Amino acid sequence: MEASPAARLRARIHAFAMVWTRPREPEALPVVFHRRRIYVLPTGFGLFYGALLLTMLVGALNYNNNPALLLGLLLGGAGLASLIAAQMQLSGLGVIAVDAEPVAAGAPLAVRVHARAAAGRARRGLRLDDDGRLDADPSVLNLVAGAGEAQLLLATQRRGWFDLPRLRLSTTRPLGLARAWAYVWPETPLLVYPAPEAHGPPLPTGHGDRVQARLHPRGDDVHHLRAYRPGDARRAIAWKPSARRDTLLVREYEQPLGAEVVLDWRTLTGLAVEARIARLARWVDEAERDGRRYQLRLPGQATLGPGCGPQHRHACLRALALMPHG
Repeated sequence: MEASPAARLRARIHAFAMVWTRPREPEALPVVFHRRRIYVLPTGFGLFYGALLLTMLVGALNYNNNPALLLGLLLGGAGLASLIAAQMQLSGLGVIAVDAEPVAAGAPLAVRVHARAAAGRARRGLRLDDDGRLDADPSVLNLVAGAGEAQLLLATQRRGWFDLPRLRLSTTRPLGLARAWAYVWPETPLLVYPAPEAHGPPLPTGHGDRVQARLHPRGDDVHHLRAYRPGDARRAIAWKPSARRDTLLVREYEQPLGAEVVLDWRTLTGLAVEARIARLARWVDEAERDGRRYQLRLPGQATLGPGCGPQHRHACLRALALMPHG
């Protein structure tokens, strides 16, 4: 599909900016903006303001109107001061870190940009965007007491490491006559999980005789008797054993959870590489949802697990996300 004229124009502008503006390649954080990294140009309103001011000054000189000439000079001085004020909004500002929680491919990645200002000076109304590369909605960055953060939603398409585009911080404060901007290009890659399979077979049944069980006040089988603790339900009190031992005893139940689940890459023969990864990602989420312990076996890697919980899920999905692309 042929790109629209507006898209081609944006691509040309971005290519021009990549050649003539800093930085030209990814860089390590933290980054502090100085005068060589800050660019200032008049806005559309600023150009109209300048044309109107020039007309006013020409008319004042033509008619020898000193009050109008004085007013024009004062307005011109305010316009020049706004250029300096716009640059000072970014001068000394530092981008300290960039992070994001991993998401499944296809979901927007919420990138958090942490910034800090020199000498703790407050900065308000700063605009953060991706310079039009991924069509992300801009975010507002306010620095109160010299520090703050903004969140930018970036579209994801593929699993694996997500390379951040060049980000732009800009402002039109205080008068809107000029726009000052600076770029930061973090070299920190962010992780994108594989997209789970939308529809597929249920979670495999557990293998072996290692059946899990957890203590639960409403379980199926009595596990043991223990001493009464304040707050225990009255229906859990074992009255007959309590009478024999002359102390209150409470029944502790257990609830079987099933055998450990083995998620093995080799059992998914006949599926393409990406289809296998999507199915295993779906099974990992289902095992977490059901509270099942599971292990993941991938070719050329050590077996992960058995385990359960956020850390184990992250380790399994990370391993799936970094599998070679098929």
